[in-house]
Amino acid sequence: MIRRREFVRNSALGAAALLLARPARLASAVVASTPDSRIEVLPDEVLGTISPNVYGHFVEHIGGVIYDGVWVGENSKVRNIGGIRKDLIDEMRKIKAPVVRYPGGCFADSYDWRDGVGPADKRPRRTNFWIEAEPSSEPANHRYESNRFGTDEFMRFCKLIGCQPYLAANVRSLPAEAFYRWVEYCNSPAGSTTLADERAASGSAEPYNVRYWGVGNESWGCGGNFTADEYAVEFRRYTSWLPAYEQPLSLIASGPNEDNWQWTRGFFEEIARKDKDLFGSIFGWALHYYSWNLSRGHTQDWDAGKGEALRFDVQDWYEVLHEGGRLESLIEGHWQAMGEFDSGHQVKLVVDEWGPWYRPGSQLTVDNFLEQVPTLRDAVFSAMTLDIFNRHPEKVTLASPAQLINCLNSLYLAHEDKFCVTPVGHVFGIYCAHQGGQAVRTIISAPNVQYSRDDKPTPFWGLQGSASVHGKDLVLTVVNPSVNEIRETEITVRGASIKSGTTTVLTNSDLHAHNSFDQRNVVTPQVKDLQSTGRVLTLQISPASVTKLELSLT
Repeated sequence: MIRRREFVRNSALGAAALLLARPARLASAVVASTPDSRIEVLPDEVLGTISPNVYGHFVEHIGGVIYDGVWVGENSKVRNIGGIRKDLIDEMRKIKAPVVRYPGGCFADSYDWRDGVGPADKRPRRTNFWIEAEPSSEPANHRYESNRFGTDEFMRFCKLIGCQPYLAANVRSLPAEAFYRWVEYCNSPAGSTTLADERAASGSAEPYNVRYWGVGNESWGCGGNFTADEYAVEFRRYTSWLPAYEQPLSLIASGPNEDNWQWTRGFFEEIARKDKDLFGSIFGWALHYYSWNLSRGHTQDWDAGKGEALRFDVQDWYEVLHEGGRLESLIEGHWQAMGEFDSGHQVKLVVDEWGPWYRPGSQLTVDNFLEQVPTLRDAVFSAMTLDIFNRHPEKVTLASPAQLINCLNSLYLAHEDKFCVTPVGHVFGIYCAHQGGQAVRTIISAPNVQYSRDDKPTPFWGLQGSASVHGKDLVLTVVNPSVNEIRETEITVRGASIKSGTTTVLTNSDLHAHNSFDQRNVVTPQVKDLQSTGRVLTLQISPASVTKLELSLT
């Protein structure tokens, strides 16, 4: 995670004093008398296939993510399947989760996979990487790792939800041999090796066939404090002659923190210096980007720069969206830097940590480190981000927000027998219709939003979105960031007519609206049939909303 070295050092000191912002409710919505916005979808101008994996997820041994989030134990009164929370399994199936990253995060580079396999009662207890940051009031299994949930439990979780596993290997504190043996444990054929027999004894004679492997995590920071060229040497060493077992491995290198162009150029230059053909063996380059600084340029201090998750004003609504929107330029910038050495762009971008990061204090479960409550604002933010990925299918091949449950930009919150889907979770449910579709060029024009930024009038984009074609069907998603302006929008599909369709809208009159254990349906999608069809569709796009149109074309 961004600046995690400073964060680990400082977070134990406690949160800064909370400042209560005035409640922000939507003002009376302003409606244009005639269409003020236009969207034209161009089905013949294909950008590429939207990889389902850009709708991936991430779980780490941190706070309440694994213990109490994913894992409740076989003997728990909480509904579970083999110890894994059933509500989570059910929801993950609904959103067609394609891939889940594990076990970290910074935790990955302190983790020995051997600790988490074999008989549960024989597994060693270890100090969790996050112990210095986690408050002493947190449960012991948040601060000391029991290893009750390890490789085999994670693989069962993936199987239950129908997704691919993505494992992050330890480069900082384990030798290359340990990575080799982890691949062997997961992928060697039944009965072929001693590790295959160990796997069988743990319940799976057949190999797990893990394809996605991260080679370290944030190697510029918590993953080893390497320089870019030092890490490139380590990457080559850790990935040389890994056994494939007829299952091609997709190796993901530890990429930059936000706009660290030097890290990208340094790694690619060192790989190219040795052998440019090595780019063909690198599947992905992992970019991490958190939107945390809402100070509008007044400070770069990690704590002082953050805003509140629940108590924010209109200015902070736009500010977090402004910060999140920077991701598009980061994708374009790193793609250009990668192309300076890998001209054929064999290596794709992987954005496997993204999302807003606020000050502590909003969590539903007090003892969950880094839990924050996502609001409507975070739903709009997340939809905007997924649209960015959809607009760059040739560049971004896999992505995951941080994190799936009980941490930062969560899809779900859980504690004991309580569970709820957050507005972010609903966005993933809405957007999963894009998976595997052909992304097509979409021209969107809308008046800019005007808001006050430090008492200065500031423009902000009016509408953004993305579109994908699935045979004769079209999926169009649109975000309206304005807190009070309805966009009267004219929608056309070049060369086609709209035969029928539905709209799905996620919004609320309160910008701070969020779901909780007691009120689980405050922010939920509303689905309606289209009332008009033909060559031109006029639609009112609500303020502060996420909208999806699923259209059948003729």
